[in-house]
Amino acid sequence: MRTLRTRWSTACLALLGTLSLHAQTVARPKITAISHVGYFVSNLDAARQFWHGLLGFDEMYTLNKPGTDQVRIAFIKINDHQHVELFTDPPANPPDHMSHICFTVSDIEQMKAYLRAQGFTIKSPAGAKVRTGDYAFEIKDPEGMLVEFVQSSPDGWETKAAGKFAPATRLSTSIFHAGFTVHHLDQTMDFYKRILGFTETWRGSSDNKTLSWINMKLPDSDDYVEFMLGANTDAKSQGVKNHLSLAVPSMDKAAAELKTRAAAIGYTLPIDIHTGVNRKRQINLYDPDGTRVELMEPFTVDGHPAPSSSAPPPAS
Repeated sequence: MRTLRTRWSTACLALLGTLSLHAQTVARPKITAISHVGYFVSNLDAARQFWHGLLGFDEMYTLNKPGTDQVRIAFIKINDHQHVELFTDPPANPPDHMSHICFTVSDIEQMKAYLRAQGFTIKSPAGAKVRTGDYAFEIKDPEGMLVEFVQSSPDGWETKAAGKFAPATRLSTSIFHAGFTVHHLDQTMDFYKRILGFTETWRGSSDNKTLSWINMKLPDSDDYVEFMLGANTDAKSQGVKNHLSLAVPSMDKAAAELKTRAAAIGYTLPIDIHTGVNRKRQINLYDPDGTRVELMEPFTVDGHPAPSSSAPPPAS
């Protein structure tokens, strides 16, 4: 019996060693950009008015619910490689209106192999395409949020829309960052930093007592995500934290244009410029469901970076 146990233990150790070696030898492909962020909306026409009438973006295409003529997803173009997806489905985790975040990768099959080597179950078969023609698959991060990875296809809808749906009315031409709520900081940091290769660049606190934000830069891009720390107590705080930030070159010009458009479409919330803790000027806008869209200048007011906070994270 002891001999059998010894053989079993030896076999298990050998298997674990093989798996560990496999994880080390499968390289992670490049993660080059935030491709898109998805949000649930309760009234698509009202959301379109916000994105088009106020922010000046165009809708490049839609996807219907299978077997119907009802729109399930409207795609709002930011630039040729970035967009926002508006879902008409009920929120998956109400009152949270964030659906998912998607990152562009250099090799989708290598990304599958890499994550499988890290212990993730990937159900997507080789060569799998989504309905819009690109190669993509999803997993969940430690918070339970869907994280999608995509590689563009030459016959993908976004590729075919290159150079189109880019009106001069756009207040921004790039996603600056995307923010989402983080409750389990250690596990989430391990996923984005160790597994995906993100790099921490800045920490901020709203009260100098408890940490509020952690910025994590993509490994092969200047795009970043923002961990929004602290408990959410209601739908309003969810909408504030799970936000999208768009880069604008001039906040004064953007504010003037926004006020003109707001009067035309009946947007009545304040349009105020303020300087954030990161010393960058911004304007916070809210879609009809309370999701925050933050317009931000990509530079500080004095050209000097804001110091990183040393405040402790909130209690889990």
